[in-house]
Amino acid sequence: MGTGIAGLALGAVLALTGYAAFSGDDSDSAGAAKGASPSASASGAATPTETYAPPKDWTDPVRWAALPRGQNTDKFGSQVGFPHTLEGAAAMMAAANNTAIGEGKTAVDEQTRIYNSYVSVRDYSAVNAERVKQKAQETERQLAQEMGGPGQKSLPAGAYMRSVTIGFKVLKKSDDEVSAWVLSRVVRRDGETAKETSGYTRRIAVAQWVDGDWKMTADATSRALEDVQGKDEPTMAAPGDPAFNVAGWTAIRAAS
Repeated sequence: MGTGIAGLALGAVLALTGYAAFSGDDSDSAGAAKGASPSASASGAATPTETYAPPKDWTDPVRWAALPRGQNTDKFGSQVGFPHTLEGAAAMMAAANNTAIGEGKTAVDEQTRIYNSYVSVRDYSAVNAERVKQKAQETERQLAQEMGGPGQKSLPAGAYMRSVTIGFKVLKKSDDEVSAWVLSRVVRRDGETAKETSGYTRRIAVAQWVDGDWKMTADATSRALEDVQGKDEPTMAAPGDPAFNVAGWTAIRAAS
């Protein structure tokens, strides 16, 4: 992906746009996920972990946020036009982190959509757009072979992979820039008769107010990466698990 800050920032943007979200964990295993993307780190790639069963004794999250919807849907099918607030920034991060492939949507479809919708105009380039496409093609091929066996070129019938943001933890915030850890639940099914499996990922997310909306930028990404260097990553846990509160996550509820 290149070297230096530009390459590092691109790597984070690639992770932010969901590649690692296509590495849903097998519900019967801990550690590395089936179909995992390259190793995760504070550089912004997601870190897969074992699944969490619903806690026997539900513990209410102590922090909740009702994230607003975008005012508009752009030509790529993404929500845009989030309010100039902390909740608006978190809503953009969540939207840019939510992905779904299968049922007519490929990894290329999703990753190019997210790149086109949420990367700032000043950071957009045809070269990076092509990198996003190529990386998504690699992801698609990898998943197809994992789900359908060697030689499989597309996802088997009934197969899917989805990632939904369920929490966030703010690192730094100002009026025009927010960085945060985002926590996602990933579900995966390898075919019509396969059992659905699930797991959790976390990654660094950024939002910078640019031209009247929240966008991902290389500058904000670089600052966020510097901020987390040498610091522990928050523990992944589902809402309802006491560890969710201990880790400092804010749970997400849909705005009415």
